[in-house]
This record gives sequence, C-alpha cells and structure tokens, in this order.
Amino acid sequence: MKEGLKNAFMIGAMVVSWSIYYAVSKVMVSVTGSPYLAGFLLRSSALLFLTAQLLLDRNFARLFHQGKAVLILVVIGVFGFLLDLFANLGYAHGALSTGTALLKTDVLMVNLVTVILYHKKLYLSDWIGTLVMLFGVLLVLGVDFGGMRLNPTDLFFILSAMCVTANAFIIKTAQERFHEDADMISYYNNFVVLVLFGSSAAFAGDLRLPAADTINGFWWLVLLGGLAQTGIYFFYYRNLKHYEVWVVKLYLLLMPVVSCFIGVLFLGEELTLKKSLGILVVLLGAAVILLRSRLHREESLPDDQLRHHHHHHHDHRVKIRH
Repeated sequence: MKEGLKNAFMIGAMVVSWSIYYAVSKVMVSVTGSPYLAGFLLRSSALLFLTAQLLLDRNFARLFHQGKAVLILVVIGVFGFLLDLFANLGYAHGALSTGTALLKTDVLMVNLVTVILYHKKLYLSDWIGTLVMLFGVLLVLGVDFGGMRLNPTDLFFILSAMCVTANAFIIKTAQERFHEDADMISYYNNFVVLVLFGSSAAFAGDLRLPAADTINGFWWLVLLGGLAQTGIYFFYYRNLKHYEVWVVKLYLLLMPVVSCFIGVLFLGEELTLKKSLGILVVLLGAAVILLRSRLHREESLPDDQLRHHHHHHHDHRVKIRH
C-alpha cells in the first residue's frame, strides 16, 4: 500500500508541476512578449533550484564526471529546446486549438514506438483507452473540431510532438544504458535549453530585463515557474525510470484537467459543460487503461520477465541492506 501511495504521489506531483509550469509559462510569454525570453527566464530560475538541489545532495561535482554520457545528455537538452521551439513556431502561424490538438498526438506516437520499435504488446483496450482520453482532453481544451483548418505550418506541432516522443525514449535509454540518474539528466537538459533560449533571445533582440512592474509579483512568478520546472524534472524522470514511457504519457493527459481547475480557481476561467464532459471522458479513458492490470495482469509479463522482475526487486533489497 505504501509503495502504491508513493507512486500515486509521484504521478500526481508530476502532473501538478507540469500544469503550474504551463500556466506560468503562458503568463510569462504574454508579459515579456517573447517566448525565448520567457523560456530563458524560467530556465534560469530552474537553474537556481537545480543547483541548490545538487549542492544539498553533495552531488555537484558529479556534473563534471559524466564521460561519454555527456553526448546523450546534450542531445536530450537539444530535443528539449526543439520541442519548445517548434511549438512556438506553430503557434506563431497557426490556431491555438489546432496546435493544442496536434501537440497531444505525442501520446499516439509513444504508443506506436512502444509497439514497433520496442515490440511491446499493447492491447486493444489500451488503444481504445488512449483514444478516449485523447478525445476527452481535446474537449477539456475546448478544441473546435468544426473550425479546424490545417495549415502547412501546423507541421511544426507534429515536429514538436515527435521531439517530445523521442526525448522520452532517449531519457529512458540514458537511464537504462548509461545509468544516468534523474538529477544529472535534469541539470544538463536545463542548462542546454537555457543556453539555446538565451542565444535565440539574443538573436531575436529580445534579451533584456523585462520591466518588473508590468505585473505584480513578476519575479515571484519567475521563481514559481522555475520551481515547477524543477518539479517536472524531478518527478517526470523518476516516473520514466519506474514506468513504461506510454504509461507516463497517459498520466500526463490528466494535465489539462488539472490546468482547467487552476484556470477556474486562479485565472477566472469558467467550467463549461463541454469542459466538464471532457473531464469525465478523460477519466473514463483512464479507467479503461487502469483496468488493464485487472484484464491482462498475468499475460502482460512473460514468465522469464516475471522472474527477472522478482529477481530485480530482490537485488535491490540486498543492495540497500549492505
């Protein structure tokens, strides 16, 4: 039970961190008028928290002893920047609702990669649950299905979703093959994205200190965004280590639901019938997937994997005892 509670907390904290980050990010982009400057400020703020975390854990020196793994850590950062850049480019030329819908296709991409490249088995119930959740999310986000027009620039959203997908699997590889821990991946990722956002802002002539009086508590917001970003790294990477990528992605579909409540409670948005219906549909889809373990529990782990699973847990316990 204790383990179950801990896992639920890790997932919940990831979803909440991400929702807060998105809300702050949206405000920052509109206040600064530059997605690059907003990104640069939020990542700088996250750098403070990540550095503090490493210093407190006495892990800071390990940043400089990464050997060959540095390459994969930098790649994760580059993809982290590209997924933001492509989304921004898409939004600059396309409609909000089309973008929002297309960015969510990363869930389907992750499912496909899981099946095609990793030869894992996804049941029909998994696909149905995924599609139902996706449909619910689009309702919550208020996507206007009738008014959707595809522009060539909407390809940027697809590219962004591809980068998100690739990054999740690259992070998983860094953890499994290079035995990188979440904190090293976070630090490198954030630093690379920070440098790239800073360079883009400078290139676009946006690198300036924004007038802090444009909005009350501007710097507190920057700090909150940095803290939320740190939370994303902390919980998302640990969840990726613990779960299959596609499971983590599905949990992230709960994010718009949380964002919706943040909007209603703090940003004066209203809870429409369409949004409420969407929330129900998302939860319904989630239920289908959560029932998977009931429907296909023993089938989903072949014998040798089950043995390995128990063996692995046993190893873990022995290690801790020493």
